[in-house]
Amino acid sequence: MLSSNISLIGFLRHSIALLIGLSSASPLLAHHTVAAKFDIAHTISLTGRVTEVDWANPHVHIFIQVDEDAGPAGNWAVELESTIELERNGWTADDLSIGDILTVRGLPARDGSEQVWGQRIASSNGLVLFTLDDQALDTMLSERPAGPVPRWPDGQPRLGPPPGQSGYWINTGSGSLVEDGQSIVMDAEGVLVNLEDADQVAPFQDWAKDLYVLRQSNALRNDPLYLFCIPPGGPRQFQLPYGVQLVEQRNRDRLFVLMGSGNRNWRLIYTDERNEVSQVSGNDDNPLFYGRSLARWDGDTLVVNSGGFNEGFWFSNGGLPHTRLLKLEERFTRSDLNTLMYSVTVNDPGTYSRPWTSSWNLQWVPGEEMPEYYCQDNRQ
Repeated sequence: MLSSNISLIGFLRHSIALLIGLSSASPLLAHHTVAAKFDIAHTISLTGRVTEVDWANPHVHIFIQVDEDAGPAGNWAVELESTIELERNGWTADDLSIGDILTVRGLPARDGSEQVWGQRIASSNGLVLFTLDDQALDTMLSERPAGPVPRWPDGQPRLGPPPGQSGYWINTGSGSLVEDGQSIVMDAEGVLVNLEDADQVAPFQDWAKDLYVLRQSNALRNDPLYLFCIPPGGPRQFQLPYGVQLVEQRNRDRLFVLMGSGNRNWRLIYTDERNEVSQVSGNDDNPLFYGRSLARWDGDTLVVNSGGFNEGFWFSNGGLPHTRLLKLEERFTRSDLNTLMYSVTVNDPGTYSRPWTSSWNLQWVPGEEMPEYYCQDNRQ
């Protein structure tokens, strides 16, 4: 039974969005979980000639013309990871030329179209292309110099790089929100390895758990971020793979959160003790994807309170639901040069039976700007 009229409205909206998303998932999916688009229980092998290379985010596509004697005939789209992941591992579009012969093994599209998720790609001379090293990022992070918390002249911790330097924060610790104290296995997109663990993720109301399980069962294929490039509001902005920059404008009493995933979106956090309503073109009648965020310092911790969210986005990887009653308290503590401790308390009486907290660490990537990523660069 739904707990409130707001919950009922939210459930109906999300159910309609699900039906729309499922009816159009194949042509519209941007960056997505592999299982949302491809059949992970089967593999297919193809050999063909390269006709086009679409080296763009969110996913690279290589088109190959397959003849009948080398697999199902047609002009197949071989989908790979983002340009960022491939280039981080040393691969570029120059590694292929039109006319090259490739042998591909991968996962077929669920809808039977001529698309395949490339698991192994080899050239005619046997060279395996576009392999990814899962340890590349960990290796880079392990080589960073250690150091104390960088501070402003008045002693307040810096959350961004000092003047003349660059860097950003990246998530290496959490695929989705999970209540602190629970031990649950999920992938980087927030998909549970064991769906029976859903009860432990958060203190759901009945309707909210049913919706969460439905989204999980559908491999997150109705995710509005992946379908329509909807902004990643709430703590989700700190779960996406290409990081965030925190830009402090102390002379204007505000902080920008710049996001390296999605569409290079940004969020404002104010520190001037203003009222929560009627800011940045949003008020009680115009709720926002990022809500309205007001902050204060508690010692070395920045405490951010946010409300005024709409229901058109997922506020976490993995498909956790929310209503317009959602309130968040986020806490940012830079414990050393390379570590930012992040904690969020979720209070949404329309969705959860009580407030609950989830926390993880972000890691500093020094000397680099966030990579360029736009989720609508290609829509294959």
